[in-house]
Amino acid sequence: MAIIIFPGRREDVIPEELTILQAHCTIFGRVTNNTMASQNRVLSVLLCVHVLSFIAVLNSNRVSAQSSAVFACDVASNPGLANFTFCDSKSDVKTRVDDLVKRLTLQEKIGLLVDSAAAVSRLGIPKYEWWSEALHGVSYVGPGTHFSSVIPGATSFPQVILTAASFNVTLFETIGKVVSTEARAMYNVGLAGLTFWSPNINIFRDPRWGRGQETPGEDPLLSSKYGSAYVRGLQESDDGDKDRLKVGACCKHYTAYDVDNWKGIERYTFNAVVTKQDMDDTFQPPFKSCVIDGNVASVMCSYNQVNGKATCGDPDLLKGVIRAVTRGLLKESDIDNAVSNNIATQMRLGFFDGDPSKQIYGALGPKDVCTPANQELAREAARQGIVLLKNSPGSLPLSPTSIKSLAVIGPNANVTKTMIGNYEGTPCKYTTPLQGLTASVATVYQQGCANVACATAQVDAAKQIAATADATVLIMGADLSIEAESRDRIDITLPGQQTLLITAVANVSKGPVILVIMSGGGMDVQFAKDNPKITSILWVGYPGEAGGAAIADVIFGYSNPSGRLPMTWYPQSFADKVNMTNMNMRPDPATGYPGRTYRFYTGETVYTFGDGLSYSTFNHHLVKAPKLVSVPLEEGHVCRSSTCKSIDVVEQSCKDLAFDIHLRVQNMGKMGGSHTVFLFTTPPSVHNSPQKHLLGFEKVFLTPQAQGLVRFNVDVCKDLSVVDELGNRKVALGQHLLHVGSLKHSLNLRI
Repeated sequence: MAIIIFPGRREDVIPEELTILQAHCTIFGRVTNNTMASQNRVLSVLLCVHVLSFIAVLNSNRVSAQSSAVFACDVASNPGLANFTFCDSKSDVKTRVDDLVKRLTLQEKIGLLVDSAAAVSRLGIPKYEWWSEALHGVSYVGPGTHFSSVIPGATSFPQVILTAASFNVTLFETIGKVVSTEARAMYNVGLAGLTFWSPNINIFRDPRWGRGQETPGEDPLLSSKYGSAYVRGLQESDDGDKDRLKVGACCKHYTAYDVDNWKGIERYTFNAVVTKQDMDDTFQPPFKSCVIDGNVASVMCSYNQVNGKATCGDPDLLKGVIRAVTRGLLKESDIDNAVSNNIATQMRLGFFDGDPSKQIYGALGPKDVCTPANQELAREAARQGIVLLKNSPGSLPLSPTSIKSLAVIGPNANVTKTMIGNYEGTPCKYTTPLQGLTASVATVYQQGCANVACATAQVDAAKQIAATADATVLIMGADLSIEAESRDRIDITLPGQQTLLITAVANVSKGPVILVIMSGGGMDVQFAKDNPKITSILWVGYPGEAGGAAIADVIFGYSNPSGRLPMTWYPQSFADKVNMTNMNMRPDPATGYPGRTYRFYTGETVYTFGDGLSYSTFNHHLVKAPKLVSVPLEEGHVCRSSTCKSIDVVEQSCKDLAFDIHLRVQNMGKMGGSHTVFLFTTPPSVHNSPQKHLLGFEKVFLTPQAQGLVRFNVDVCKDLSVVDELGNRKVALGQHLLHVGSLKHSLNLRI
C-alpha cells in the first residue's frame, strides 16, 4: 500500500488500484520563505504518486525551471565534479541518486523539497524552480516559465475541452510532442522548466465548474485516453530511452475535484462525499490510465477533502520539517525517500548531465518554437474539435463566392485572449474570428455588447447590419470573467442580454443565421435550437491562437466539421434544482435527483455527449460481432443462473477474454470528412449500472462515397464489467446492448 508521509503520522490513503506498481508517495508543503524557520506555514501541497522505481514527486504548488547559466554536473566547467558518482551519466539512476543523497546535509535535503529548490553550491547544483504549466501550450502561469525577446511566444493550442472534442488520440499525443519540443527549446535558453503540471484529467461532472474547460470532458474513457496520450507526447524521449524524460508531466487533481467557488463554497474547505462505486467507475479511471498507460511522472493531489479527509494532508501537521525531525516525528530516512524521488526525476530529465546544449535536445532553440508546422497544427486541432450542433438545409457551409456581405456580430467576434482560455501562454500570433471570416468575404462588424456580460445590448445597430447582409454570424458565449479557476457559474444560460440580441438579430436577418458559441462549459441554448430563423449552431470551445481561421474554415466549407461534444449540455432547470456540491453520479428517484453525465442523467438535455453533425452523412454496417461470450467461472465460485447476475473480475479468468467487433463505415456525402465511430454499451441492469457508457472510439477520414473498416477489441473484464455498491469490479452477466450510431447488437455474457 502506498503511503503519504506526514510529520508525526502515516496514513494509507491511495486506493489499491494505484498501488499495483508498488508506488511510493510523499507530501511536501509550500512555505512562505526560504529559511525553513520554525514558523513556516504550509500553504498548499502536492501529492505525487511515483509510477516507476524512481519517478517524480512534485512539491507543493509548483514544478521546474533552470534558474541560471550554471548547470549541475557541468564537468567541462568544473572538472572536479567528475569525481562524483552522481555526475556519472553512464551509471544507473538509483546509483547516482543514492550517491548524491548521502552527500547532502539534512538542511540541504530540506532545501530541495520546496518550490524554489535551493542551490547546493558546494556540489555544483544550481537552484531549481519546480512550477511550470503546459495545459495546451507552454504557459507563463507559474514562475518556472516566462517569455522574452529571445522567445516572445509559444504555440497556443485550443483549450483542452475543444481538443478532446476531436476524439483523436493521435492528435492528443502529437500536440503533447510539439509542446514538449517547444518547452525544451525554451529551457535551453533559460526561459522554461522541465516539469509541467499538466494535464488536468478531472471529470467534468457539472456544467457550472469554471475549470471544466481544462479537462477532456465528462467521460472516464475519453479522459483516460486524452490523459495518457498527452502524457506520452510530453514525456517520451525521441531516442526511445524509456528511462529518459523529455519533460515531466503531472496528472491532476487527485481526486474528485470539480468545485472551485460556488455560492461561497470554496475548494479549500469543500468536502466531496463520494461513494465507493462512483469513485471507482467515474473519478479514478483517468488517473489509473495516466499511471498505467501513460507512465506519468507524477500525480497532483487536489484542494478539497474527499469523504472527510484532505487529499493532500493536514496542514497543521506539515509545519516545521526540521522540528519534526528533531522531535522524532519524522525520520531522516523519510526525507531521504522524498528527496530521492525529486532527484531521480531530475536525473531522468538530464538536469544532472551538465550543459543541455550537449544533450539529446541541445540543438533546440528559438527556431523550433512557433514554427509554421506547429501553428498549422493549432489550426487543425481547432478545426477537428469544432462541433456543428444544428444545420438547417441551405445554411452551412456558406459559399464564399455567393456571399457578397457578411454581418459579424457579438462580443466574442473580434477577441484575442478569450480564444485561448486559462493556463495560457503568450501565443505566436492571433487570428480573431472576424479576421478569419474577413479573409474570405467582405464583412460588416458590430460588437453588439461591450463584453460577454452583455449588461446592455446594442440591438438596433446589430439589426441594421444583419437586415442587409447575405448571411449573419453571431459569435457569443463566455470568457474567463464568466468561467475560470475559482469562478464557477450559477446560471448556464448565455450571459446578460445575449439571448435578446441573438433573437432580435435573427428575426430581421434575410439570410442564414449562424450562432457560434465560444465557451468551456455547455450552455442552455434551447431557444436557438428551436428557433427556425437560427439556421446553424457551432460550438467552438476556446479555440486557441488560430481559432478565428479555424472557425472560418468550417463556416465556408474548407473543413468538414467532425467534432463531437465531450460533455452534456443541460437546461437551466438543472442548475436551478441540482446542488453543485452533490457528488452522486447516479440518480435517486426518491428525491428526484436526476444524476450526472450521459451515463446516468435521466433528465432533459439541450445536447448530449457525442452530439455533432457533419456536412456529410456516414453509414455504419456491422461486419463482425459475437452474440454469445462464455465467461469461465473461478474455482470455488458458486453462481446459479437464477440469482447470480455478476461475478468477480479475477485476473486468471479474465486472461485472453476478449473479442473483436468489425464495422464498415461509408461516407455517403459529396464532401470528404472525418467521422468518429462511437461504440457504446448498455449493460444489464445490475448494481445500478450506467444506462450507457463508452467502450471505444475511432476517428476515420473518408473521401466521398469511400468505405473504411473500423475494428474494436473488447476486453470483457475491462469493458463489459460494472462496479458494485462496495466499489468492486464485476463482470455483468446477461444481455449487453452494443450501440454504434443507429446500429444495435445484442451480446449475451454467460458462464
